[in-house]
Amino acid sequence: MSLTEVVFGPVPSQRLGRCLGINHIPLKHCSYSCRYCQVGATPMPEIVRHAFHPPEVVCRTVAERLTMLRAQGEAVDYLTCIPDGEPTLDIHLGQLIDGLRPLGLPIAVISNAALIWREDVRAELSRADWVSLKVDCVDNATWRRLNRPHPSLELAAILDGIGIFAAAYHGTLVSETRLVAGVNDDAKCVAAVADFLAQAGIHLSYLAIPRCPPADPLLTSPDAAVVTRARQVFAQRLQQVELLTAGKGNALPQT
Repeated sequence: MSLTEVVFGPVPSQRLGRCLGINHIPLKHCSYSCRYCQVGATPMPEIVRHAFHPPEVVCRTVAERLTMLRAQGEAVDYLTCIPDGEPTLDIHLGQLIDGLRPLGLPIAVISNAALIWREDVRAELSRADWVSLKVDCVDNATWRRLNRPHPSLELAAILDGIGIFAAAYHGTLVSETRLVAGVNDDAKCVAAVADFLAQAGIHLSYLAIPRCPPADPLLTSPDAAVVTRARQVFAQRLQQVELLTAGKGNALPQT
């Protein structure tokens, strides 16, 4: 991946306004191989953090794009780490966030939360202004069936890590749950996720459905009635729930 592909946008975001995307992880370096992922299956899920692009080079590329956009009169609301892989696999994520800080815009990170059990990952994510964590389900069998994690990952440790992070984080923390028909959209699974998010102290949650085409072509989206029911269940437990609509984005529908 060339550095010209590291920065993209700005793109419209349902959650964050106009975002300048930062694609600092090459395609499919990820700890999950989610069946709904629109950029395809992960050939070999990984959990070892390592270096990709030098953070100072990425920051310089972002600064140059911002200068060009501002000269054209284009507004940017957020700098968003939303790569084609999992951002926390970048061992320089904290340095990247710190290097972006002088650019004067809030920084967002969209993560699958798979490595949040690690203290170093929590510390680096805490430097961002806005963090989104994926929580599709809270039972082990469904998690392995849907998210297809690296075999050494443990869901209990991830959920514990989310709770620890939520208790200490001072920025805006949101969650995302993607509903897949016949997999995690039943009433029991939805209620369990909502209960966990409420207990963890995550007050704003986003519900989404798979984008087409997903990695698994056999997956389908829940019908409107199921999505509406899920939203009602979440709304009974959480302060704010929103539905993400399909749109331009890299790892999510409308970042």
